[in-house]
Amino acid sequence: MPPVSDVGYIGLGNIGKPSATRLLQGPWQTHVYDVNEAASLDLARLGAVSSASPAELAARCQHIGICVRDETQVEALLYGEQGLFNNAATGTLIAIHSTVTFAALNRWGDDASRADLQLIDAAITGGQQGAAAGTLCYMVGGSIENLNRARPVFTTSAENIVHAGALGAGMLLKLCNNLMTYAEFMAMSEACKLAEAGGLSIQALREVGQSNGVVNESMYRFVENRNAATAHAPDSRMENPFSAFGMLAEKDLDCALKSAQDLEVDLPSTRRLRQVVHDLFMNKA
Repeated sequence: MPPVSDVGYIGLGNIGKPSATRLLQGPWQTHVYDVNEAASLDLARLGAVSSASPAELAARCQHIGICVRDETQVEALLYGEQGLFNNAATGTLIAIHSTVTFAALNRWGDDASRADLQLIDAAITGGQQGAAAGTLCYMVGGSIENLNRARPVFTTSAENIVHAGALGAGMLLKLCNNLMTYAEFMAMSEACKLAEAGGLSIQALREVGQSNGVVNESMYRFVENRNAATAHAPDSRMENPFSAFGMLAEKDLDCALKSAQDLEVDLPSTRRLRQVVHDLFMNKA
């Protein structure tokens, strides 16, 4: 397979935009698309090509990354007259970075094969700061050959690339990681509530928890940052900046529970976490 000359990136949100910006370091032409044209134009000013549509981007690129909000948005990009499956050249590699279900990835993989395209899942963790700093962790599902094709592209924003297994395995690993993260946040939130009700110092809880490995820094920072944010907008979900994170948590846990159902695994505690996770981000848990 010849070296990639054109790389495309669709979805220029909090993680997608800094990830796409780092693609400009590579020895290829970077093409970008987002429904928010202003985001694409920002990248164009740095040297990217702003595409007018997903079809236009697909026709020019040998590697295309998708980093949009949810499964429905990915579907809209892959299918239809303007979709990637109908417009990408034979052999194009499509990398799904969005958090979606295990079943969706396998269905998309089958349809990609029928279109003579390659598809891998490449879930990411590390957030906006990690994308900007190039310290993301990529969890990849698919053949090792396709991972090796994609590795130079991923390396522009990755500190660690984990090959989890066959198609869907990277996304399943991400769903498991997210599940544990939200459970940690819940445990820390409720422990802080109990401690404060009994007159204990949260700093003392942090100190003891860190000494025995129960509390990590992200757990403490979550509660600290959430409480600071909700103090400025305690009664309004629309005004609270953490409300958006709560909605993403709901979406992520929905994906985990749907994947568990497809794999015939029961996750009763995760079902309960899903019921209360939005309020966790709103300082009500």
